[in-house]
Amino acid sequence: MIAERFASEDPHARIAIAVLRLLFGEAYAREFGVLLWDGTRVRASLQERFVLKVNTPGALRAAFTPPLDLSPGRAFSAGLLDVEGDLEYAVDAQYCASASLRSGRLVQLIRLLRRLPKAVIPPLREARLHGKIHSRDRDRAAIGFHYDQPVEFYRSFLDRDMVYSCAYFAEGVESLDDAQSAKLDYSLRKLRLHPGERLLDIGCGWGGLVLRAAQMGVHALGITLSRRQYDEAQRRIGVAGLGELARVELRDYRDLRGERFDKVVSIGMFEHVGKARFAEYFRAVYEALRPGGLFLNHAIANEEPALYDGKTRGFLGRFIFPDGELVPLSVALNFAERAGFEVRDVENLREHYARTLRAWVANLERNRAGAIAAAGEASYRIWRLHLAGSALGFATARIGVFQSLLARLDDRGRVDLPATRRDLYPSLSS
Repeated sequence: MIAERFASEDPHARIAIAVLRLLFGEAYAREFGVLLWDGTRVRASLQERFVLKVNTPGALRAAFTPPLDLSPGRAFSAGLLDVEGDLEYAVDAQYCASASLRSGRLVQLIRLLRRLPKAVIPPLREARLHGKIHSRDRDRAAIGFHYDQPVEFYRSFLDRDMVYSCAYFAEGVESLDDAQSAKLDYSLRKLRLHPGERLLDIGCGWGGLVLRAAQMGVHALGITLSRRQYDEAQRRIGVAGLGELARVELRDYRDLRGERFDKVVSIGMFEHVGKARFAEYFRAVYEALRPGGLFLNHAIANEEPALYDGKTRGFLGRFIFPDGELVPLSVALNFAERAGFEVRDVENLREHYARTLRAWVANLERNRAGAIAAAGEASYRIWRLHLAGSALGFATARIGVFQSLLARLDDRGRVDLPATRRDLYPSLSS
C-alpha cells in the first residue's frame, strides 16, 4: 500500500488521490508518479516511467467525467494535466484504466469527481463541421482543419523533405531523414516509374513525392485540398527549378476530368475518403489510369474491427482528423476489386509507422519553442498527445498501415510488372 504524504491541508488533494487510486486500481503509482498542484508528490513503487502532473484542483473532474474518449485529451490540451516522461506509456496507462472501468466503479468515480471543483477550460481549436459528411465542401473544411496549420509547425517535427506519412526504415537506415527518403524511393520503385511517364499523386502534401518523381524525369501532378500545402508545394517546386515536370493543383479526386496517367499514388489520403465514398474513389482512380498501369494506395487500417468501427470520434475526431474513417484492409481491397483493380502486392508497414511517430514526438519535444511560436501552446500539446497515442496504436496492432499495389489490366490481362519483386530491393539486384 502506497502511503501519500500531502503537502498541504487542501481537502481536494486527498480527493484527487482517491480518484487516481480508483481509476488506476492496482496500477496506481506502480510505474508512474503523481505531482499535485499543492506540491504533493507520490513516487512510483517500481520504475517511474512518467509523472502525472495534476495542475489544478478541478483537473481530474474535467479529465475523467465522461465522455472518456474526449475529456482526458481536452484536459491535457488545456494544460490542466501534464505528463513528464514517457507520454506513450502514459497514454497506454490511461487507455487501460478507462477500458477497465465497469458500471459500479464508474459510478463511484463520478461521485468522487463531483466533490472536486469545476475547472475552466479555455477555448481550444476544435473541429465543428457542418453540411453533409464527405460532401465536397465538408471534405475541404475537414482537410483544411487538419493541414492548414502553419508550415513551420509541421516543420518542427517532420523530416527535411516534409513527408507526413510512415517512413521506411530499410536495413541500415537509422535517421528519420534517411527513412523518409527511403520511403519515397521505395514507393516509386513499387510503381516501376520510368522517365517520361505521367504520375498522379492524390493528396500530395507539401510536394515531397512529386518532387522526387520529377527528379527522376517523370511528369508528376499532385493534387490537394489544402491551400497551405498547395502554396508550400508550389514554392518548393519553384526553388528546385522543376516546374516543367512537377506541378500541384487545388483539386478534388472527384474532379480528374478524364485525364489519363501511367501511374497513380495516394499516400495517407485514403483515411479522409470515408467508406460511403470508396466506390467513387476507386472508380475515379481506375478511370484516370491507363490500361496496364499501376496504383499504389498507402493507407492506415483498422485492425480491431470487432471493437472499433474506425470512425474518428472523441479526441481524434474533434482535434485531429474530423470525419476520418479507418477500415480493415479487406474492406478497402474489396472495393478496389469491385472497381476493376487486380491486387498485385500488399505490405504492412505497421512497425515502421510506430518508429516514425516516436521520431516525430522526439522532434516535436526537442523543437517545442518553435512549434509553440508557429501554432501556439495548445496545438503543441494536442499534437504531442496525438502523435504519442498514434505510436501506441501502431505498436500494439490496434491500427496498421498498408501499401496496396493495384493494377488496371489491359485488354489482354497484361500489366507493367516484372516477374519478381527483386527490383524493389537494390541489394538483391546487384
